[in-house]
Amino acid sequence: MTDAPRYTNRLIHETSPYLLQHAHNPVNWYPWGEEALARAKELDQPIFLSIGYAACHWCHVMERESFEDDDTAAELNARFVAIKVDREERPDLDSIYMDALQALTNQGGWPMSMFLTPEGLPFYGGTYFPDQPRHGMPAFRQVLARIAEVWEDRREWIESTATKLTERVRDEQDAPARLMAALAQLPEVAPAERLDDATRGLLKSFDPVNGGWGDAPKFPQAMSIDLLLREHVRTGAKEPRLVAERTLDAMAAGGIYDHLGGGFARYSTDARWLAPHFEKMLYDNALLARAYAHAAELTGDPHYAYIARETLDFVAHEMRNPPGGAFAASLDADTNGTEGATYTWDAAEVRTILGDAAPLFEAAYDVTDEGNWEGHTILNRVRTDTELAVEHERPRDEIAETLAQARTELLRARDERPQPARDDKVLTAWNGLMIAAFADAGRTLGEPGFVRVATEAADFILAELRAPEPATDAAPTEPEAEA
Repeated sequence: MTDAPRYTNRLIHETSPYLLQHAHNPVNWYPWGEEALARAKELDQPIFLSIGYAACHWCHVMERESFEDDDTAAELNARFVAIKVDREERPDLDSIYMDALQALTNQGGWPMSMFLTPEGLPFYGGTYFPDQPRHGMPAFRQVLARIAEVWEDRREWIESTATKLTERVRDEQDAPARLMAALAQLPEVAPAERLDDATRGLLKSFDPVNGGWGDAPKFPQAMSIDLLLREHVRTGAKEPRLVAERTLDAMAAGGIYDHLGGGFARYSTDARWLAPHFEKMLYDNALLARAYAHAAELTGDPHYAYIARETLDFVAHEMRNPPGGAFAASLDADTNGTEGATYTWDAAEVRTILGDAAPLFEAAYDVTDEGNWEGHTILNRVRTDTELAVEHERPRDEIAETLAQARTELLRARDERPQPARDDKVLTAWNGLMIAAFADAGRTLGEPGFVRVATEAADFILAELRAPEPATDAAPTEPEAEA
C-alpha cells in the first residue's frame, strides 16, 4: 500500500503524461490558460513558465532538484505564478518562447525556463538551472530571488526589455514569410541545381571520422541521408552514397542504437555516437527506419534491412497503444530517476548471464570491467562478425548465431529490469511519419505485417483524430416523381 501524495496541484486534471508527472509537486503549478494568466494579473506577479516533455532527462533532474523541494517550491509559490507546458502538446507556445530564449542567450533546449510579465511577455530565461551553483550556472533559487528583486525595484526595465524582446520574436517569426516572398522575386533556379547545391553542402560538412554532421551533441539526420541516397540514384555519383553509408554504419554500430531491443535514442552526447541520452522518440525512429529501408533497397545490404526491421519491430511491440494500433510519443531517458538504468551493463552481469559466450560478446560489443560510460557499459559494436571469425578461428555464420543468441538472452534479462516510462499520447504528425515508415518498409522489405501495422494506425487516426464533417444547411433534395 503506497502513501497518499503530500501535494496535489491543478495539473492533476490534465491528460498529458508530462503534466501528470508534476501533479504532485509542491509547486502550485497551473496549466497554460486564462486562469493562470488572470491570476498573474490579479497578484501582479511575474510568471515562471517551464516547458518540457515526458522523455526529457534534464527535465527530470530539475524536477527532482527543485520542483520537488519544499523550500524551493515555497519561494516559487510566494513570488511567481508557475505554469507547466508539455512542448509536444503545445508546439505553438514552445516555438514562441524558444525563439525568445534563443534571442536572449543564443542557445536553447529543454527544460525551458522562462520568466514572463503577467501579460505573457518574456523578459528572462534559460534552460536547466541546478539546485546549487555549479559549472558556471547560478542555482535556481538564486535566479528566483534575483528575478523577484528586479521585479520589485526595476519594473520599468523589465517591461521595456519584454516589449523589445517580443518585437524581436515577432520579427523573427515573420522572417520565413518575408524570405519566401523575396525568393519568389528571384529568377527561377532549376530543381536539379538546388539538389546539387544541397548535396555539395552535405558533403562539405560531413564528419569523415565518425559519420554524420556536426560535433557533440550529434543528432541523426535521416532526411539528409535519404537525400544523398536519392542523389546517388539521380546522378550516379558515388560520393553521396558513400557518405550516406558511412553515417548509417556508424549510427547502427554506436550506442545510440539499442543492440538488444532495436530502435534509436534521440541523439548522442558525444561525436562518435557512443553515449546517448536514452529517450526514444517516435519521429526519430520513423525517419531512421525509413532511411535504412531505402538503403537496403538501393544497396542490397542485408544489414540495413536488419536494422530497419528491428527498429520497426521495436516500435510495433513497445510503442503501440492498444487497442487500435496508433503509436505513443516516446520512451523515457530515465528509469526510476537514473539515466539509462534499463540499458547499461556491468561486465560481471554479462558474464553471469552468458557464461562461455561472454568473451565473444564482450569483444563484439565493447564490454569491459571499467566500462565505457560512468563505470558501466553502453553496448556498441566494435568488431564485425568477419573480424571475430578471423580472431577466434571460427566460421562467420557460427559467430553470428552465437551473438544473436547472446543478444536474446541479455534482452530477456533486461526485460526483467524496471522499464522506462512511456508517454502514450498520440500525436497525429508523428504517427503520420511512422505510418509512412511501416508502409514504405512493408513494400521495400517485402513485409506484409508492416503494411498491416500501418493500416491499423491509419484507421485509428482517421477515426479518432479528425474533426467531424461540418454540417450543411442545404435542404434535402426532393425525389423526382416517377413517370
